[in-house]
Amino acid sequence: MKKTAFPIRPEVLDFEEYSPGLSIEDIRQRFGLDKVIKMASNENPLGASPLALEAMRRHAAFAFRYPRGCAPELCAALAAYHRLPESCFVPGNGSDEIVDLLLRVCPSPGRHNVVACQSSFSMYRIASKLCGVEFRAVPRRDDFSFDYKGLLAAVDENTAFVFLSSPDNPTGFCPPWEETAAFARALPSSCLLVHDEAYADFCGDIAAHSLLPRFGEFSNLVVLRTFSKAFGLAGIRLGYGVMPEGLANALRSVHMPFSISILAEAAGIAALGDHDFYERTLRLVAVGRAFLTETLTGMGCTCFPSLANFLMFKPPAERKTAAEIFEGLLARGLIIRSLKSYGLPEHLRVSVGTPEENELFASALGELIT
Repeated sequence: MKKTAFPIRPEVLDFEEYSPGLSIEDIRQRFGLDKVIKMASNENPLGASPLALEAMRRHAAFAFRYPRGCAPELCAALAAYHRLPESCFVPGNGSDEIVDLLLRVCPSPGRHNVVACQSSFSMYRIASKLCGVEFRAVPRRDDFSFDYKGLLAAVDENTAFVFLSSPDNPTGFCPPWEETAAFARALPSSCLLVHDEAYADFCGDIAAHSLLPRFGEFSNLVVLRTFSKAFGLAGIRLGYGVMPEGLANALRSVHMPFSISILAEAAGIAALGDHDFYERTLRLVAVGRAFLTETLTGMGCTCFPSLANFLMFKPPAERKTAAEIFEGLLARGLIIRSLKSYGLPEHLRVSVGTPEENELFASALGELIT
């Protein structure tokens, strides 16, 4: 970014912005294609919850009204859904907003730091830098699992919190809850564990991996959840954090008053009750994930275990590089995710799609590799 005559903070002048996946329209225009399949952003292959869509239609007439601050009806619905106190919920314009609020409320710039694994969801690093907070990235183990000892070694008396995601983005790694709980208890009492569970719905047995059912056992735990994945509401931008009441009050005090629209709140409440759509989504993802795992492995790719709605894989370099496969798939109208921006240039990530999309991806990849 070029310098200007205006007062712009140094952190912004050399800022590396978030790199989203390519859009369908981008690839359609670039290659002149009629049909493009996107399997890059971990979106719901079934689309959006029908009950949520209907709720938005019913509330569309109220678009001229301002929403209520902090979406109280949604918080009440979430409290009932998770059987936790309503005062512990903070909704956001996507769970990204909760990450941003935590970084603006808790650490002091120039004094505190936050810790996460290398090659984690890039918003942790980006939001930290924007807030002027030191970001410490800890290398993973060779199998991309978390190095808990390394993470603890990076924590000091000025560490505000540690970010961990489970299932992890972009690797799909998902440890049992006991490991994560032991790590949380080993942290200093002044250090929060921010446990990002955006993909927890897909892990097969939430009770075996999530810390949310055990939220009351910890005084230093924040759990992040989203409506973007299992509920199919990525375009609505709706997420939430579950945290100690005092911290929740602090976040609400600085929360932009109207960041959650009337339509988003209505959609979220309705989606929580759309059990049929939710169960169909989980079944489709489980079957598709198994198919893609078998297919990728059969083609000679290194496919990493995943309990999310995506798979990270490393293609056989002796045949094609990750960059060649990524571009080759784009030319065939298939968008997956290059992990170069995550510091993993030899790896790719593919979202689970519909059965037809999974088959088309497998066919196109086979043409490139074999």
